[in-house]
Amino acid sequence: MKIFKEFKEFAVKGNMMDMAIGIIIGASFNKVIDVLVKKVFLPPLSLMTDGVNFQDRRIILKDAVLNDTGSVITDEVAIGYGAFGEALLDFLIIGFTVFIVVKFMNRLRTKSHDAKDDTVATPKDIELLSKLSDLMEEQNQLLKSQSKKL
Repeated sequence: MKIFKEFKEFAVKGNMMDMAIGIIIGASFNKVIDVLVKKVFLPPLSLMTDGVNFQDRRIILKDAVLNDTGSVITDEVAIGYGAFGEALLDFLIIGFTVFIVVKFMNRLRTKSHDAKDDTVATPKDIELLSKLSDLMEEQNQLLKSQSKKL
């Protein structure tokens, strides 16, 4: 029963929903990046290299063995470095995009945590902590002035 209680707390806190939303957005983002690489970046790159399709680029270690009718008896063994290059390009684009998004979100978070900036609504917890800090500073000043009088 304890595990069900823990699961309920986990689900209610929003962690599961946040994770599910992240996975769904990540899957959609992967499709967008895949199309971006295959349909936007690779065609001009292929044009610059006289029509070479990078996904078909490979180093053949062993040729395929065919019988008299032309059907394959043994498949070829090859290292597909073109597919690796495409996956690497996908990774670099995704990494750079995530970096830009995180940088933008951090900038917004920093702006929202600045209690003196009126252009962005400050979260309630930051606002309360800021007021508390100001009150403590005021109290320290009063205590210092009282101790100087004594």
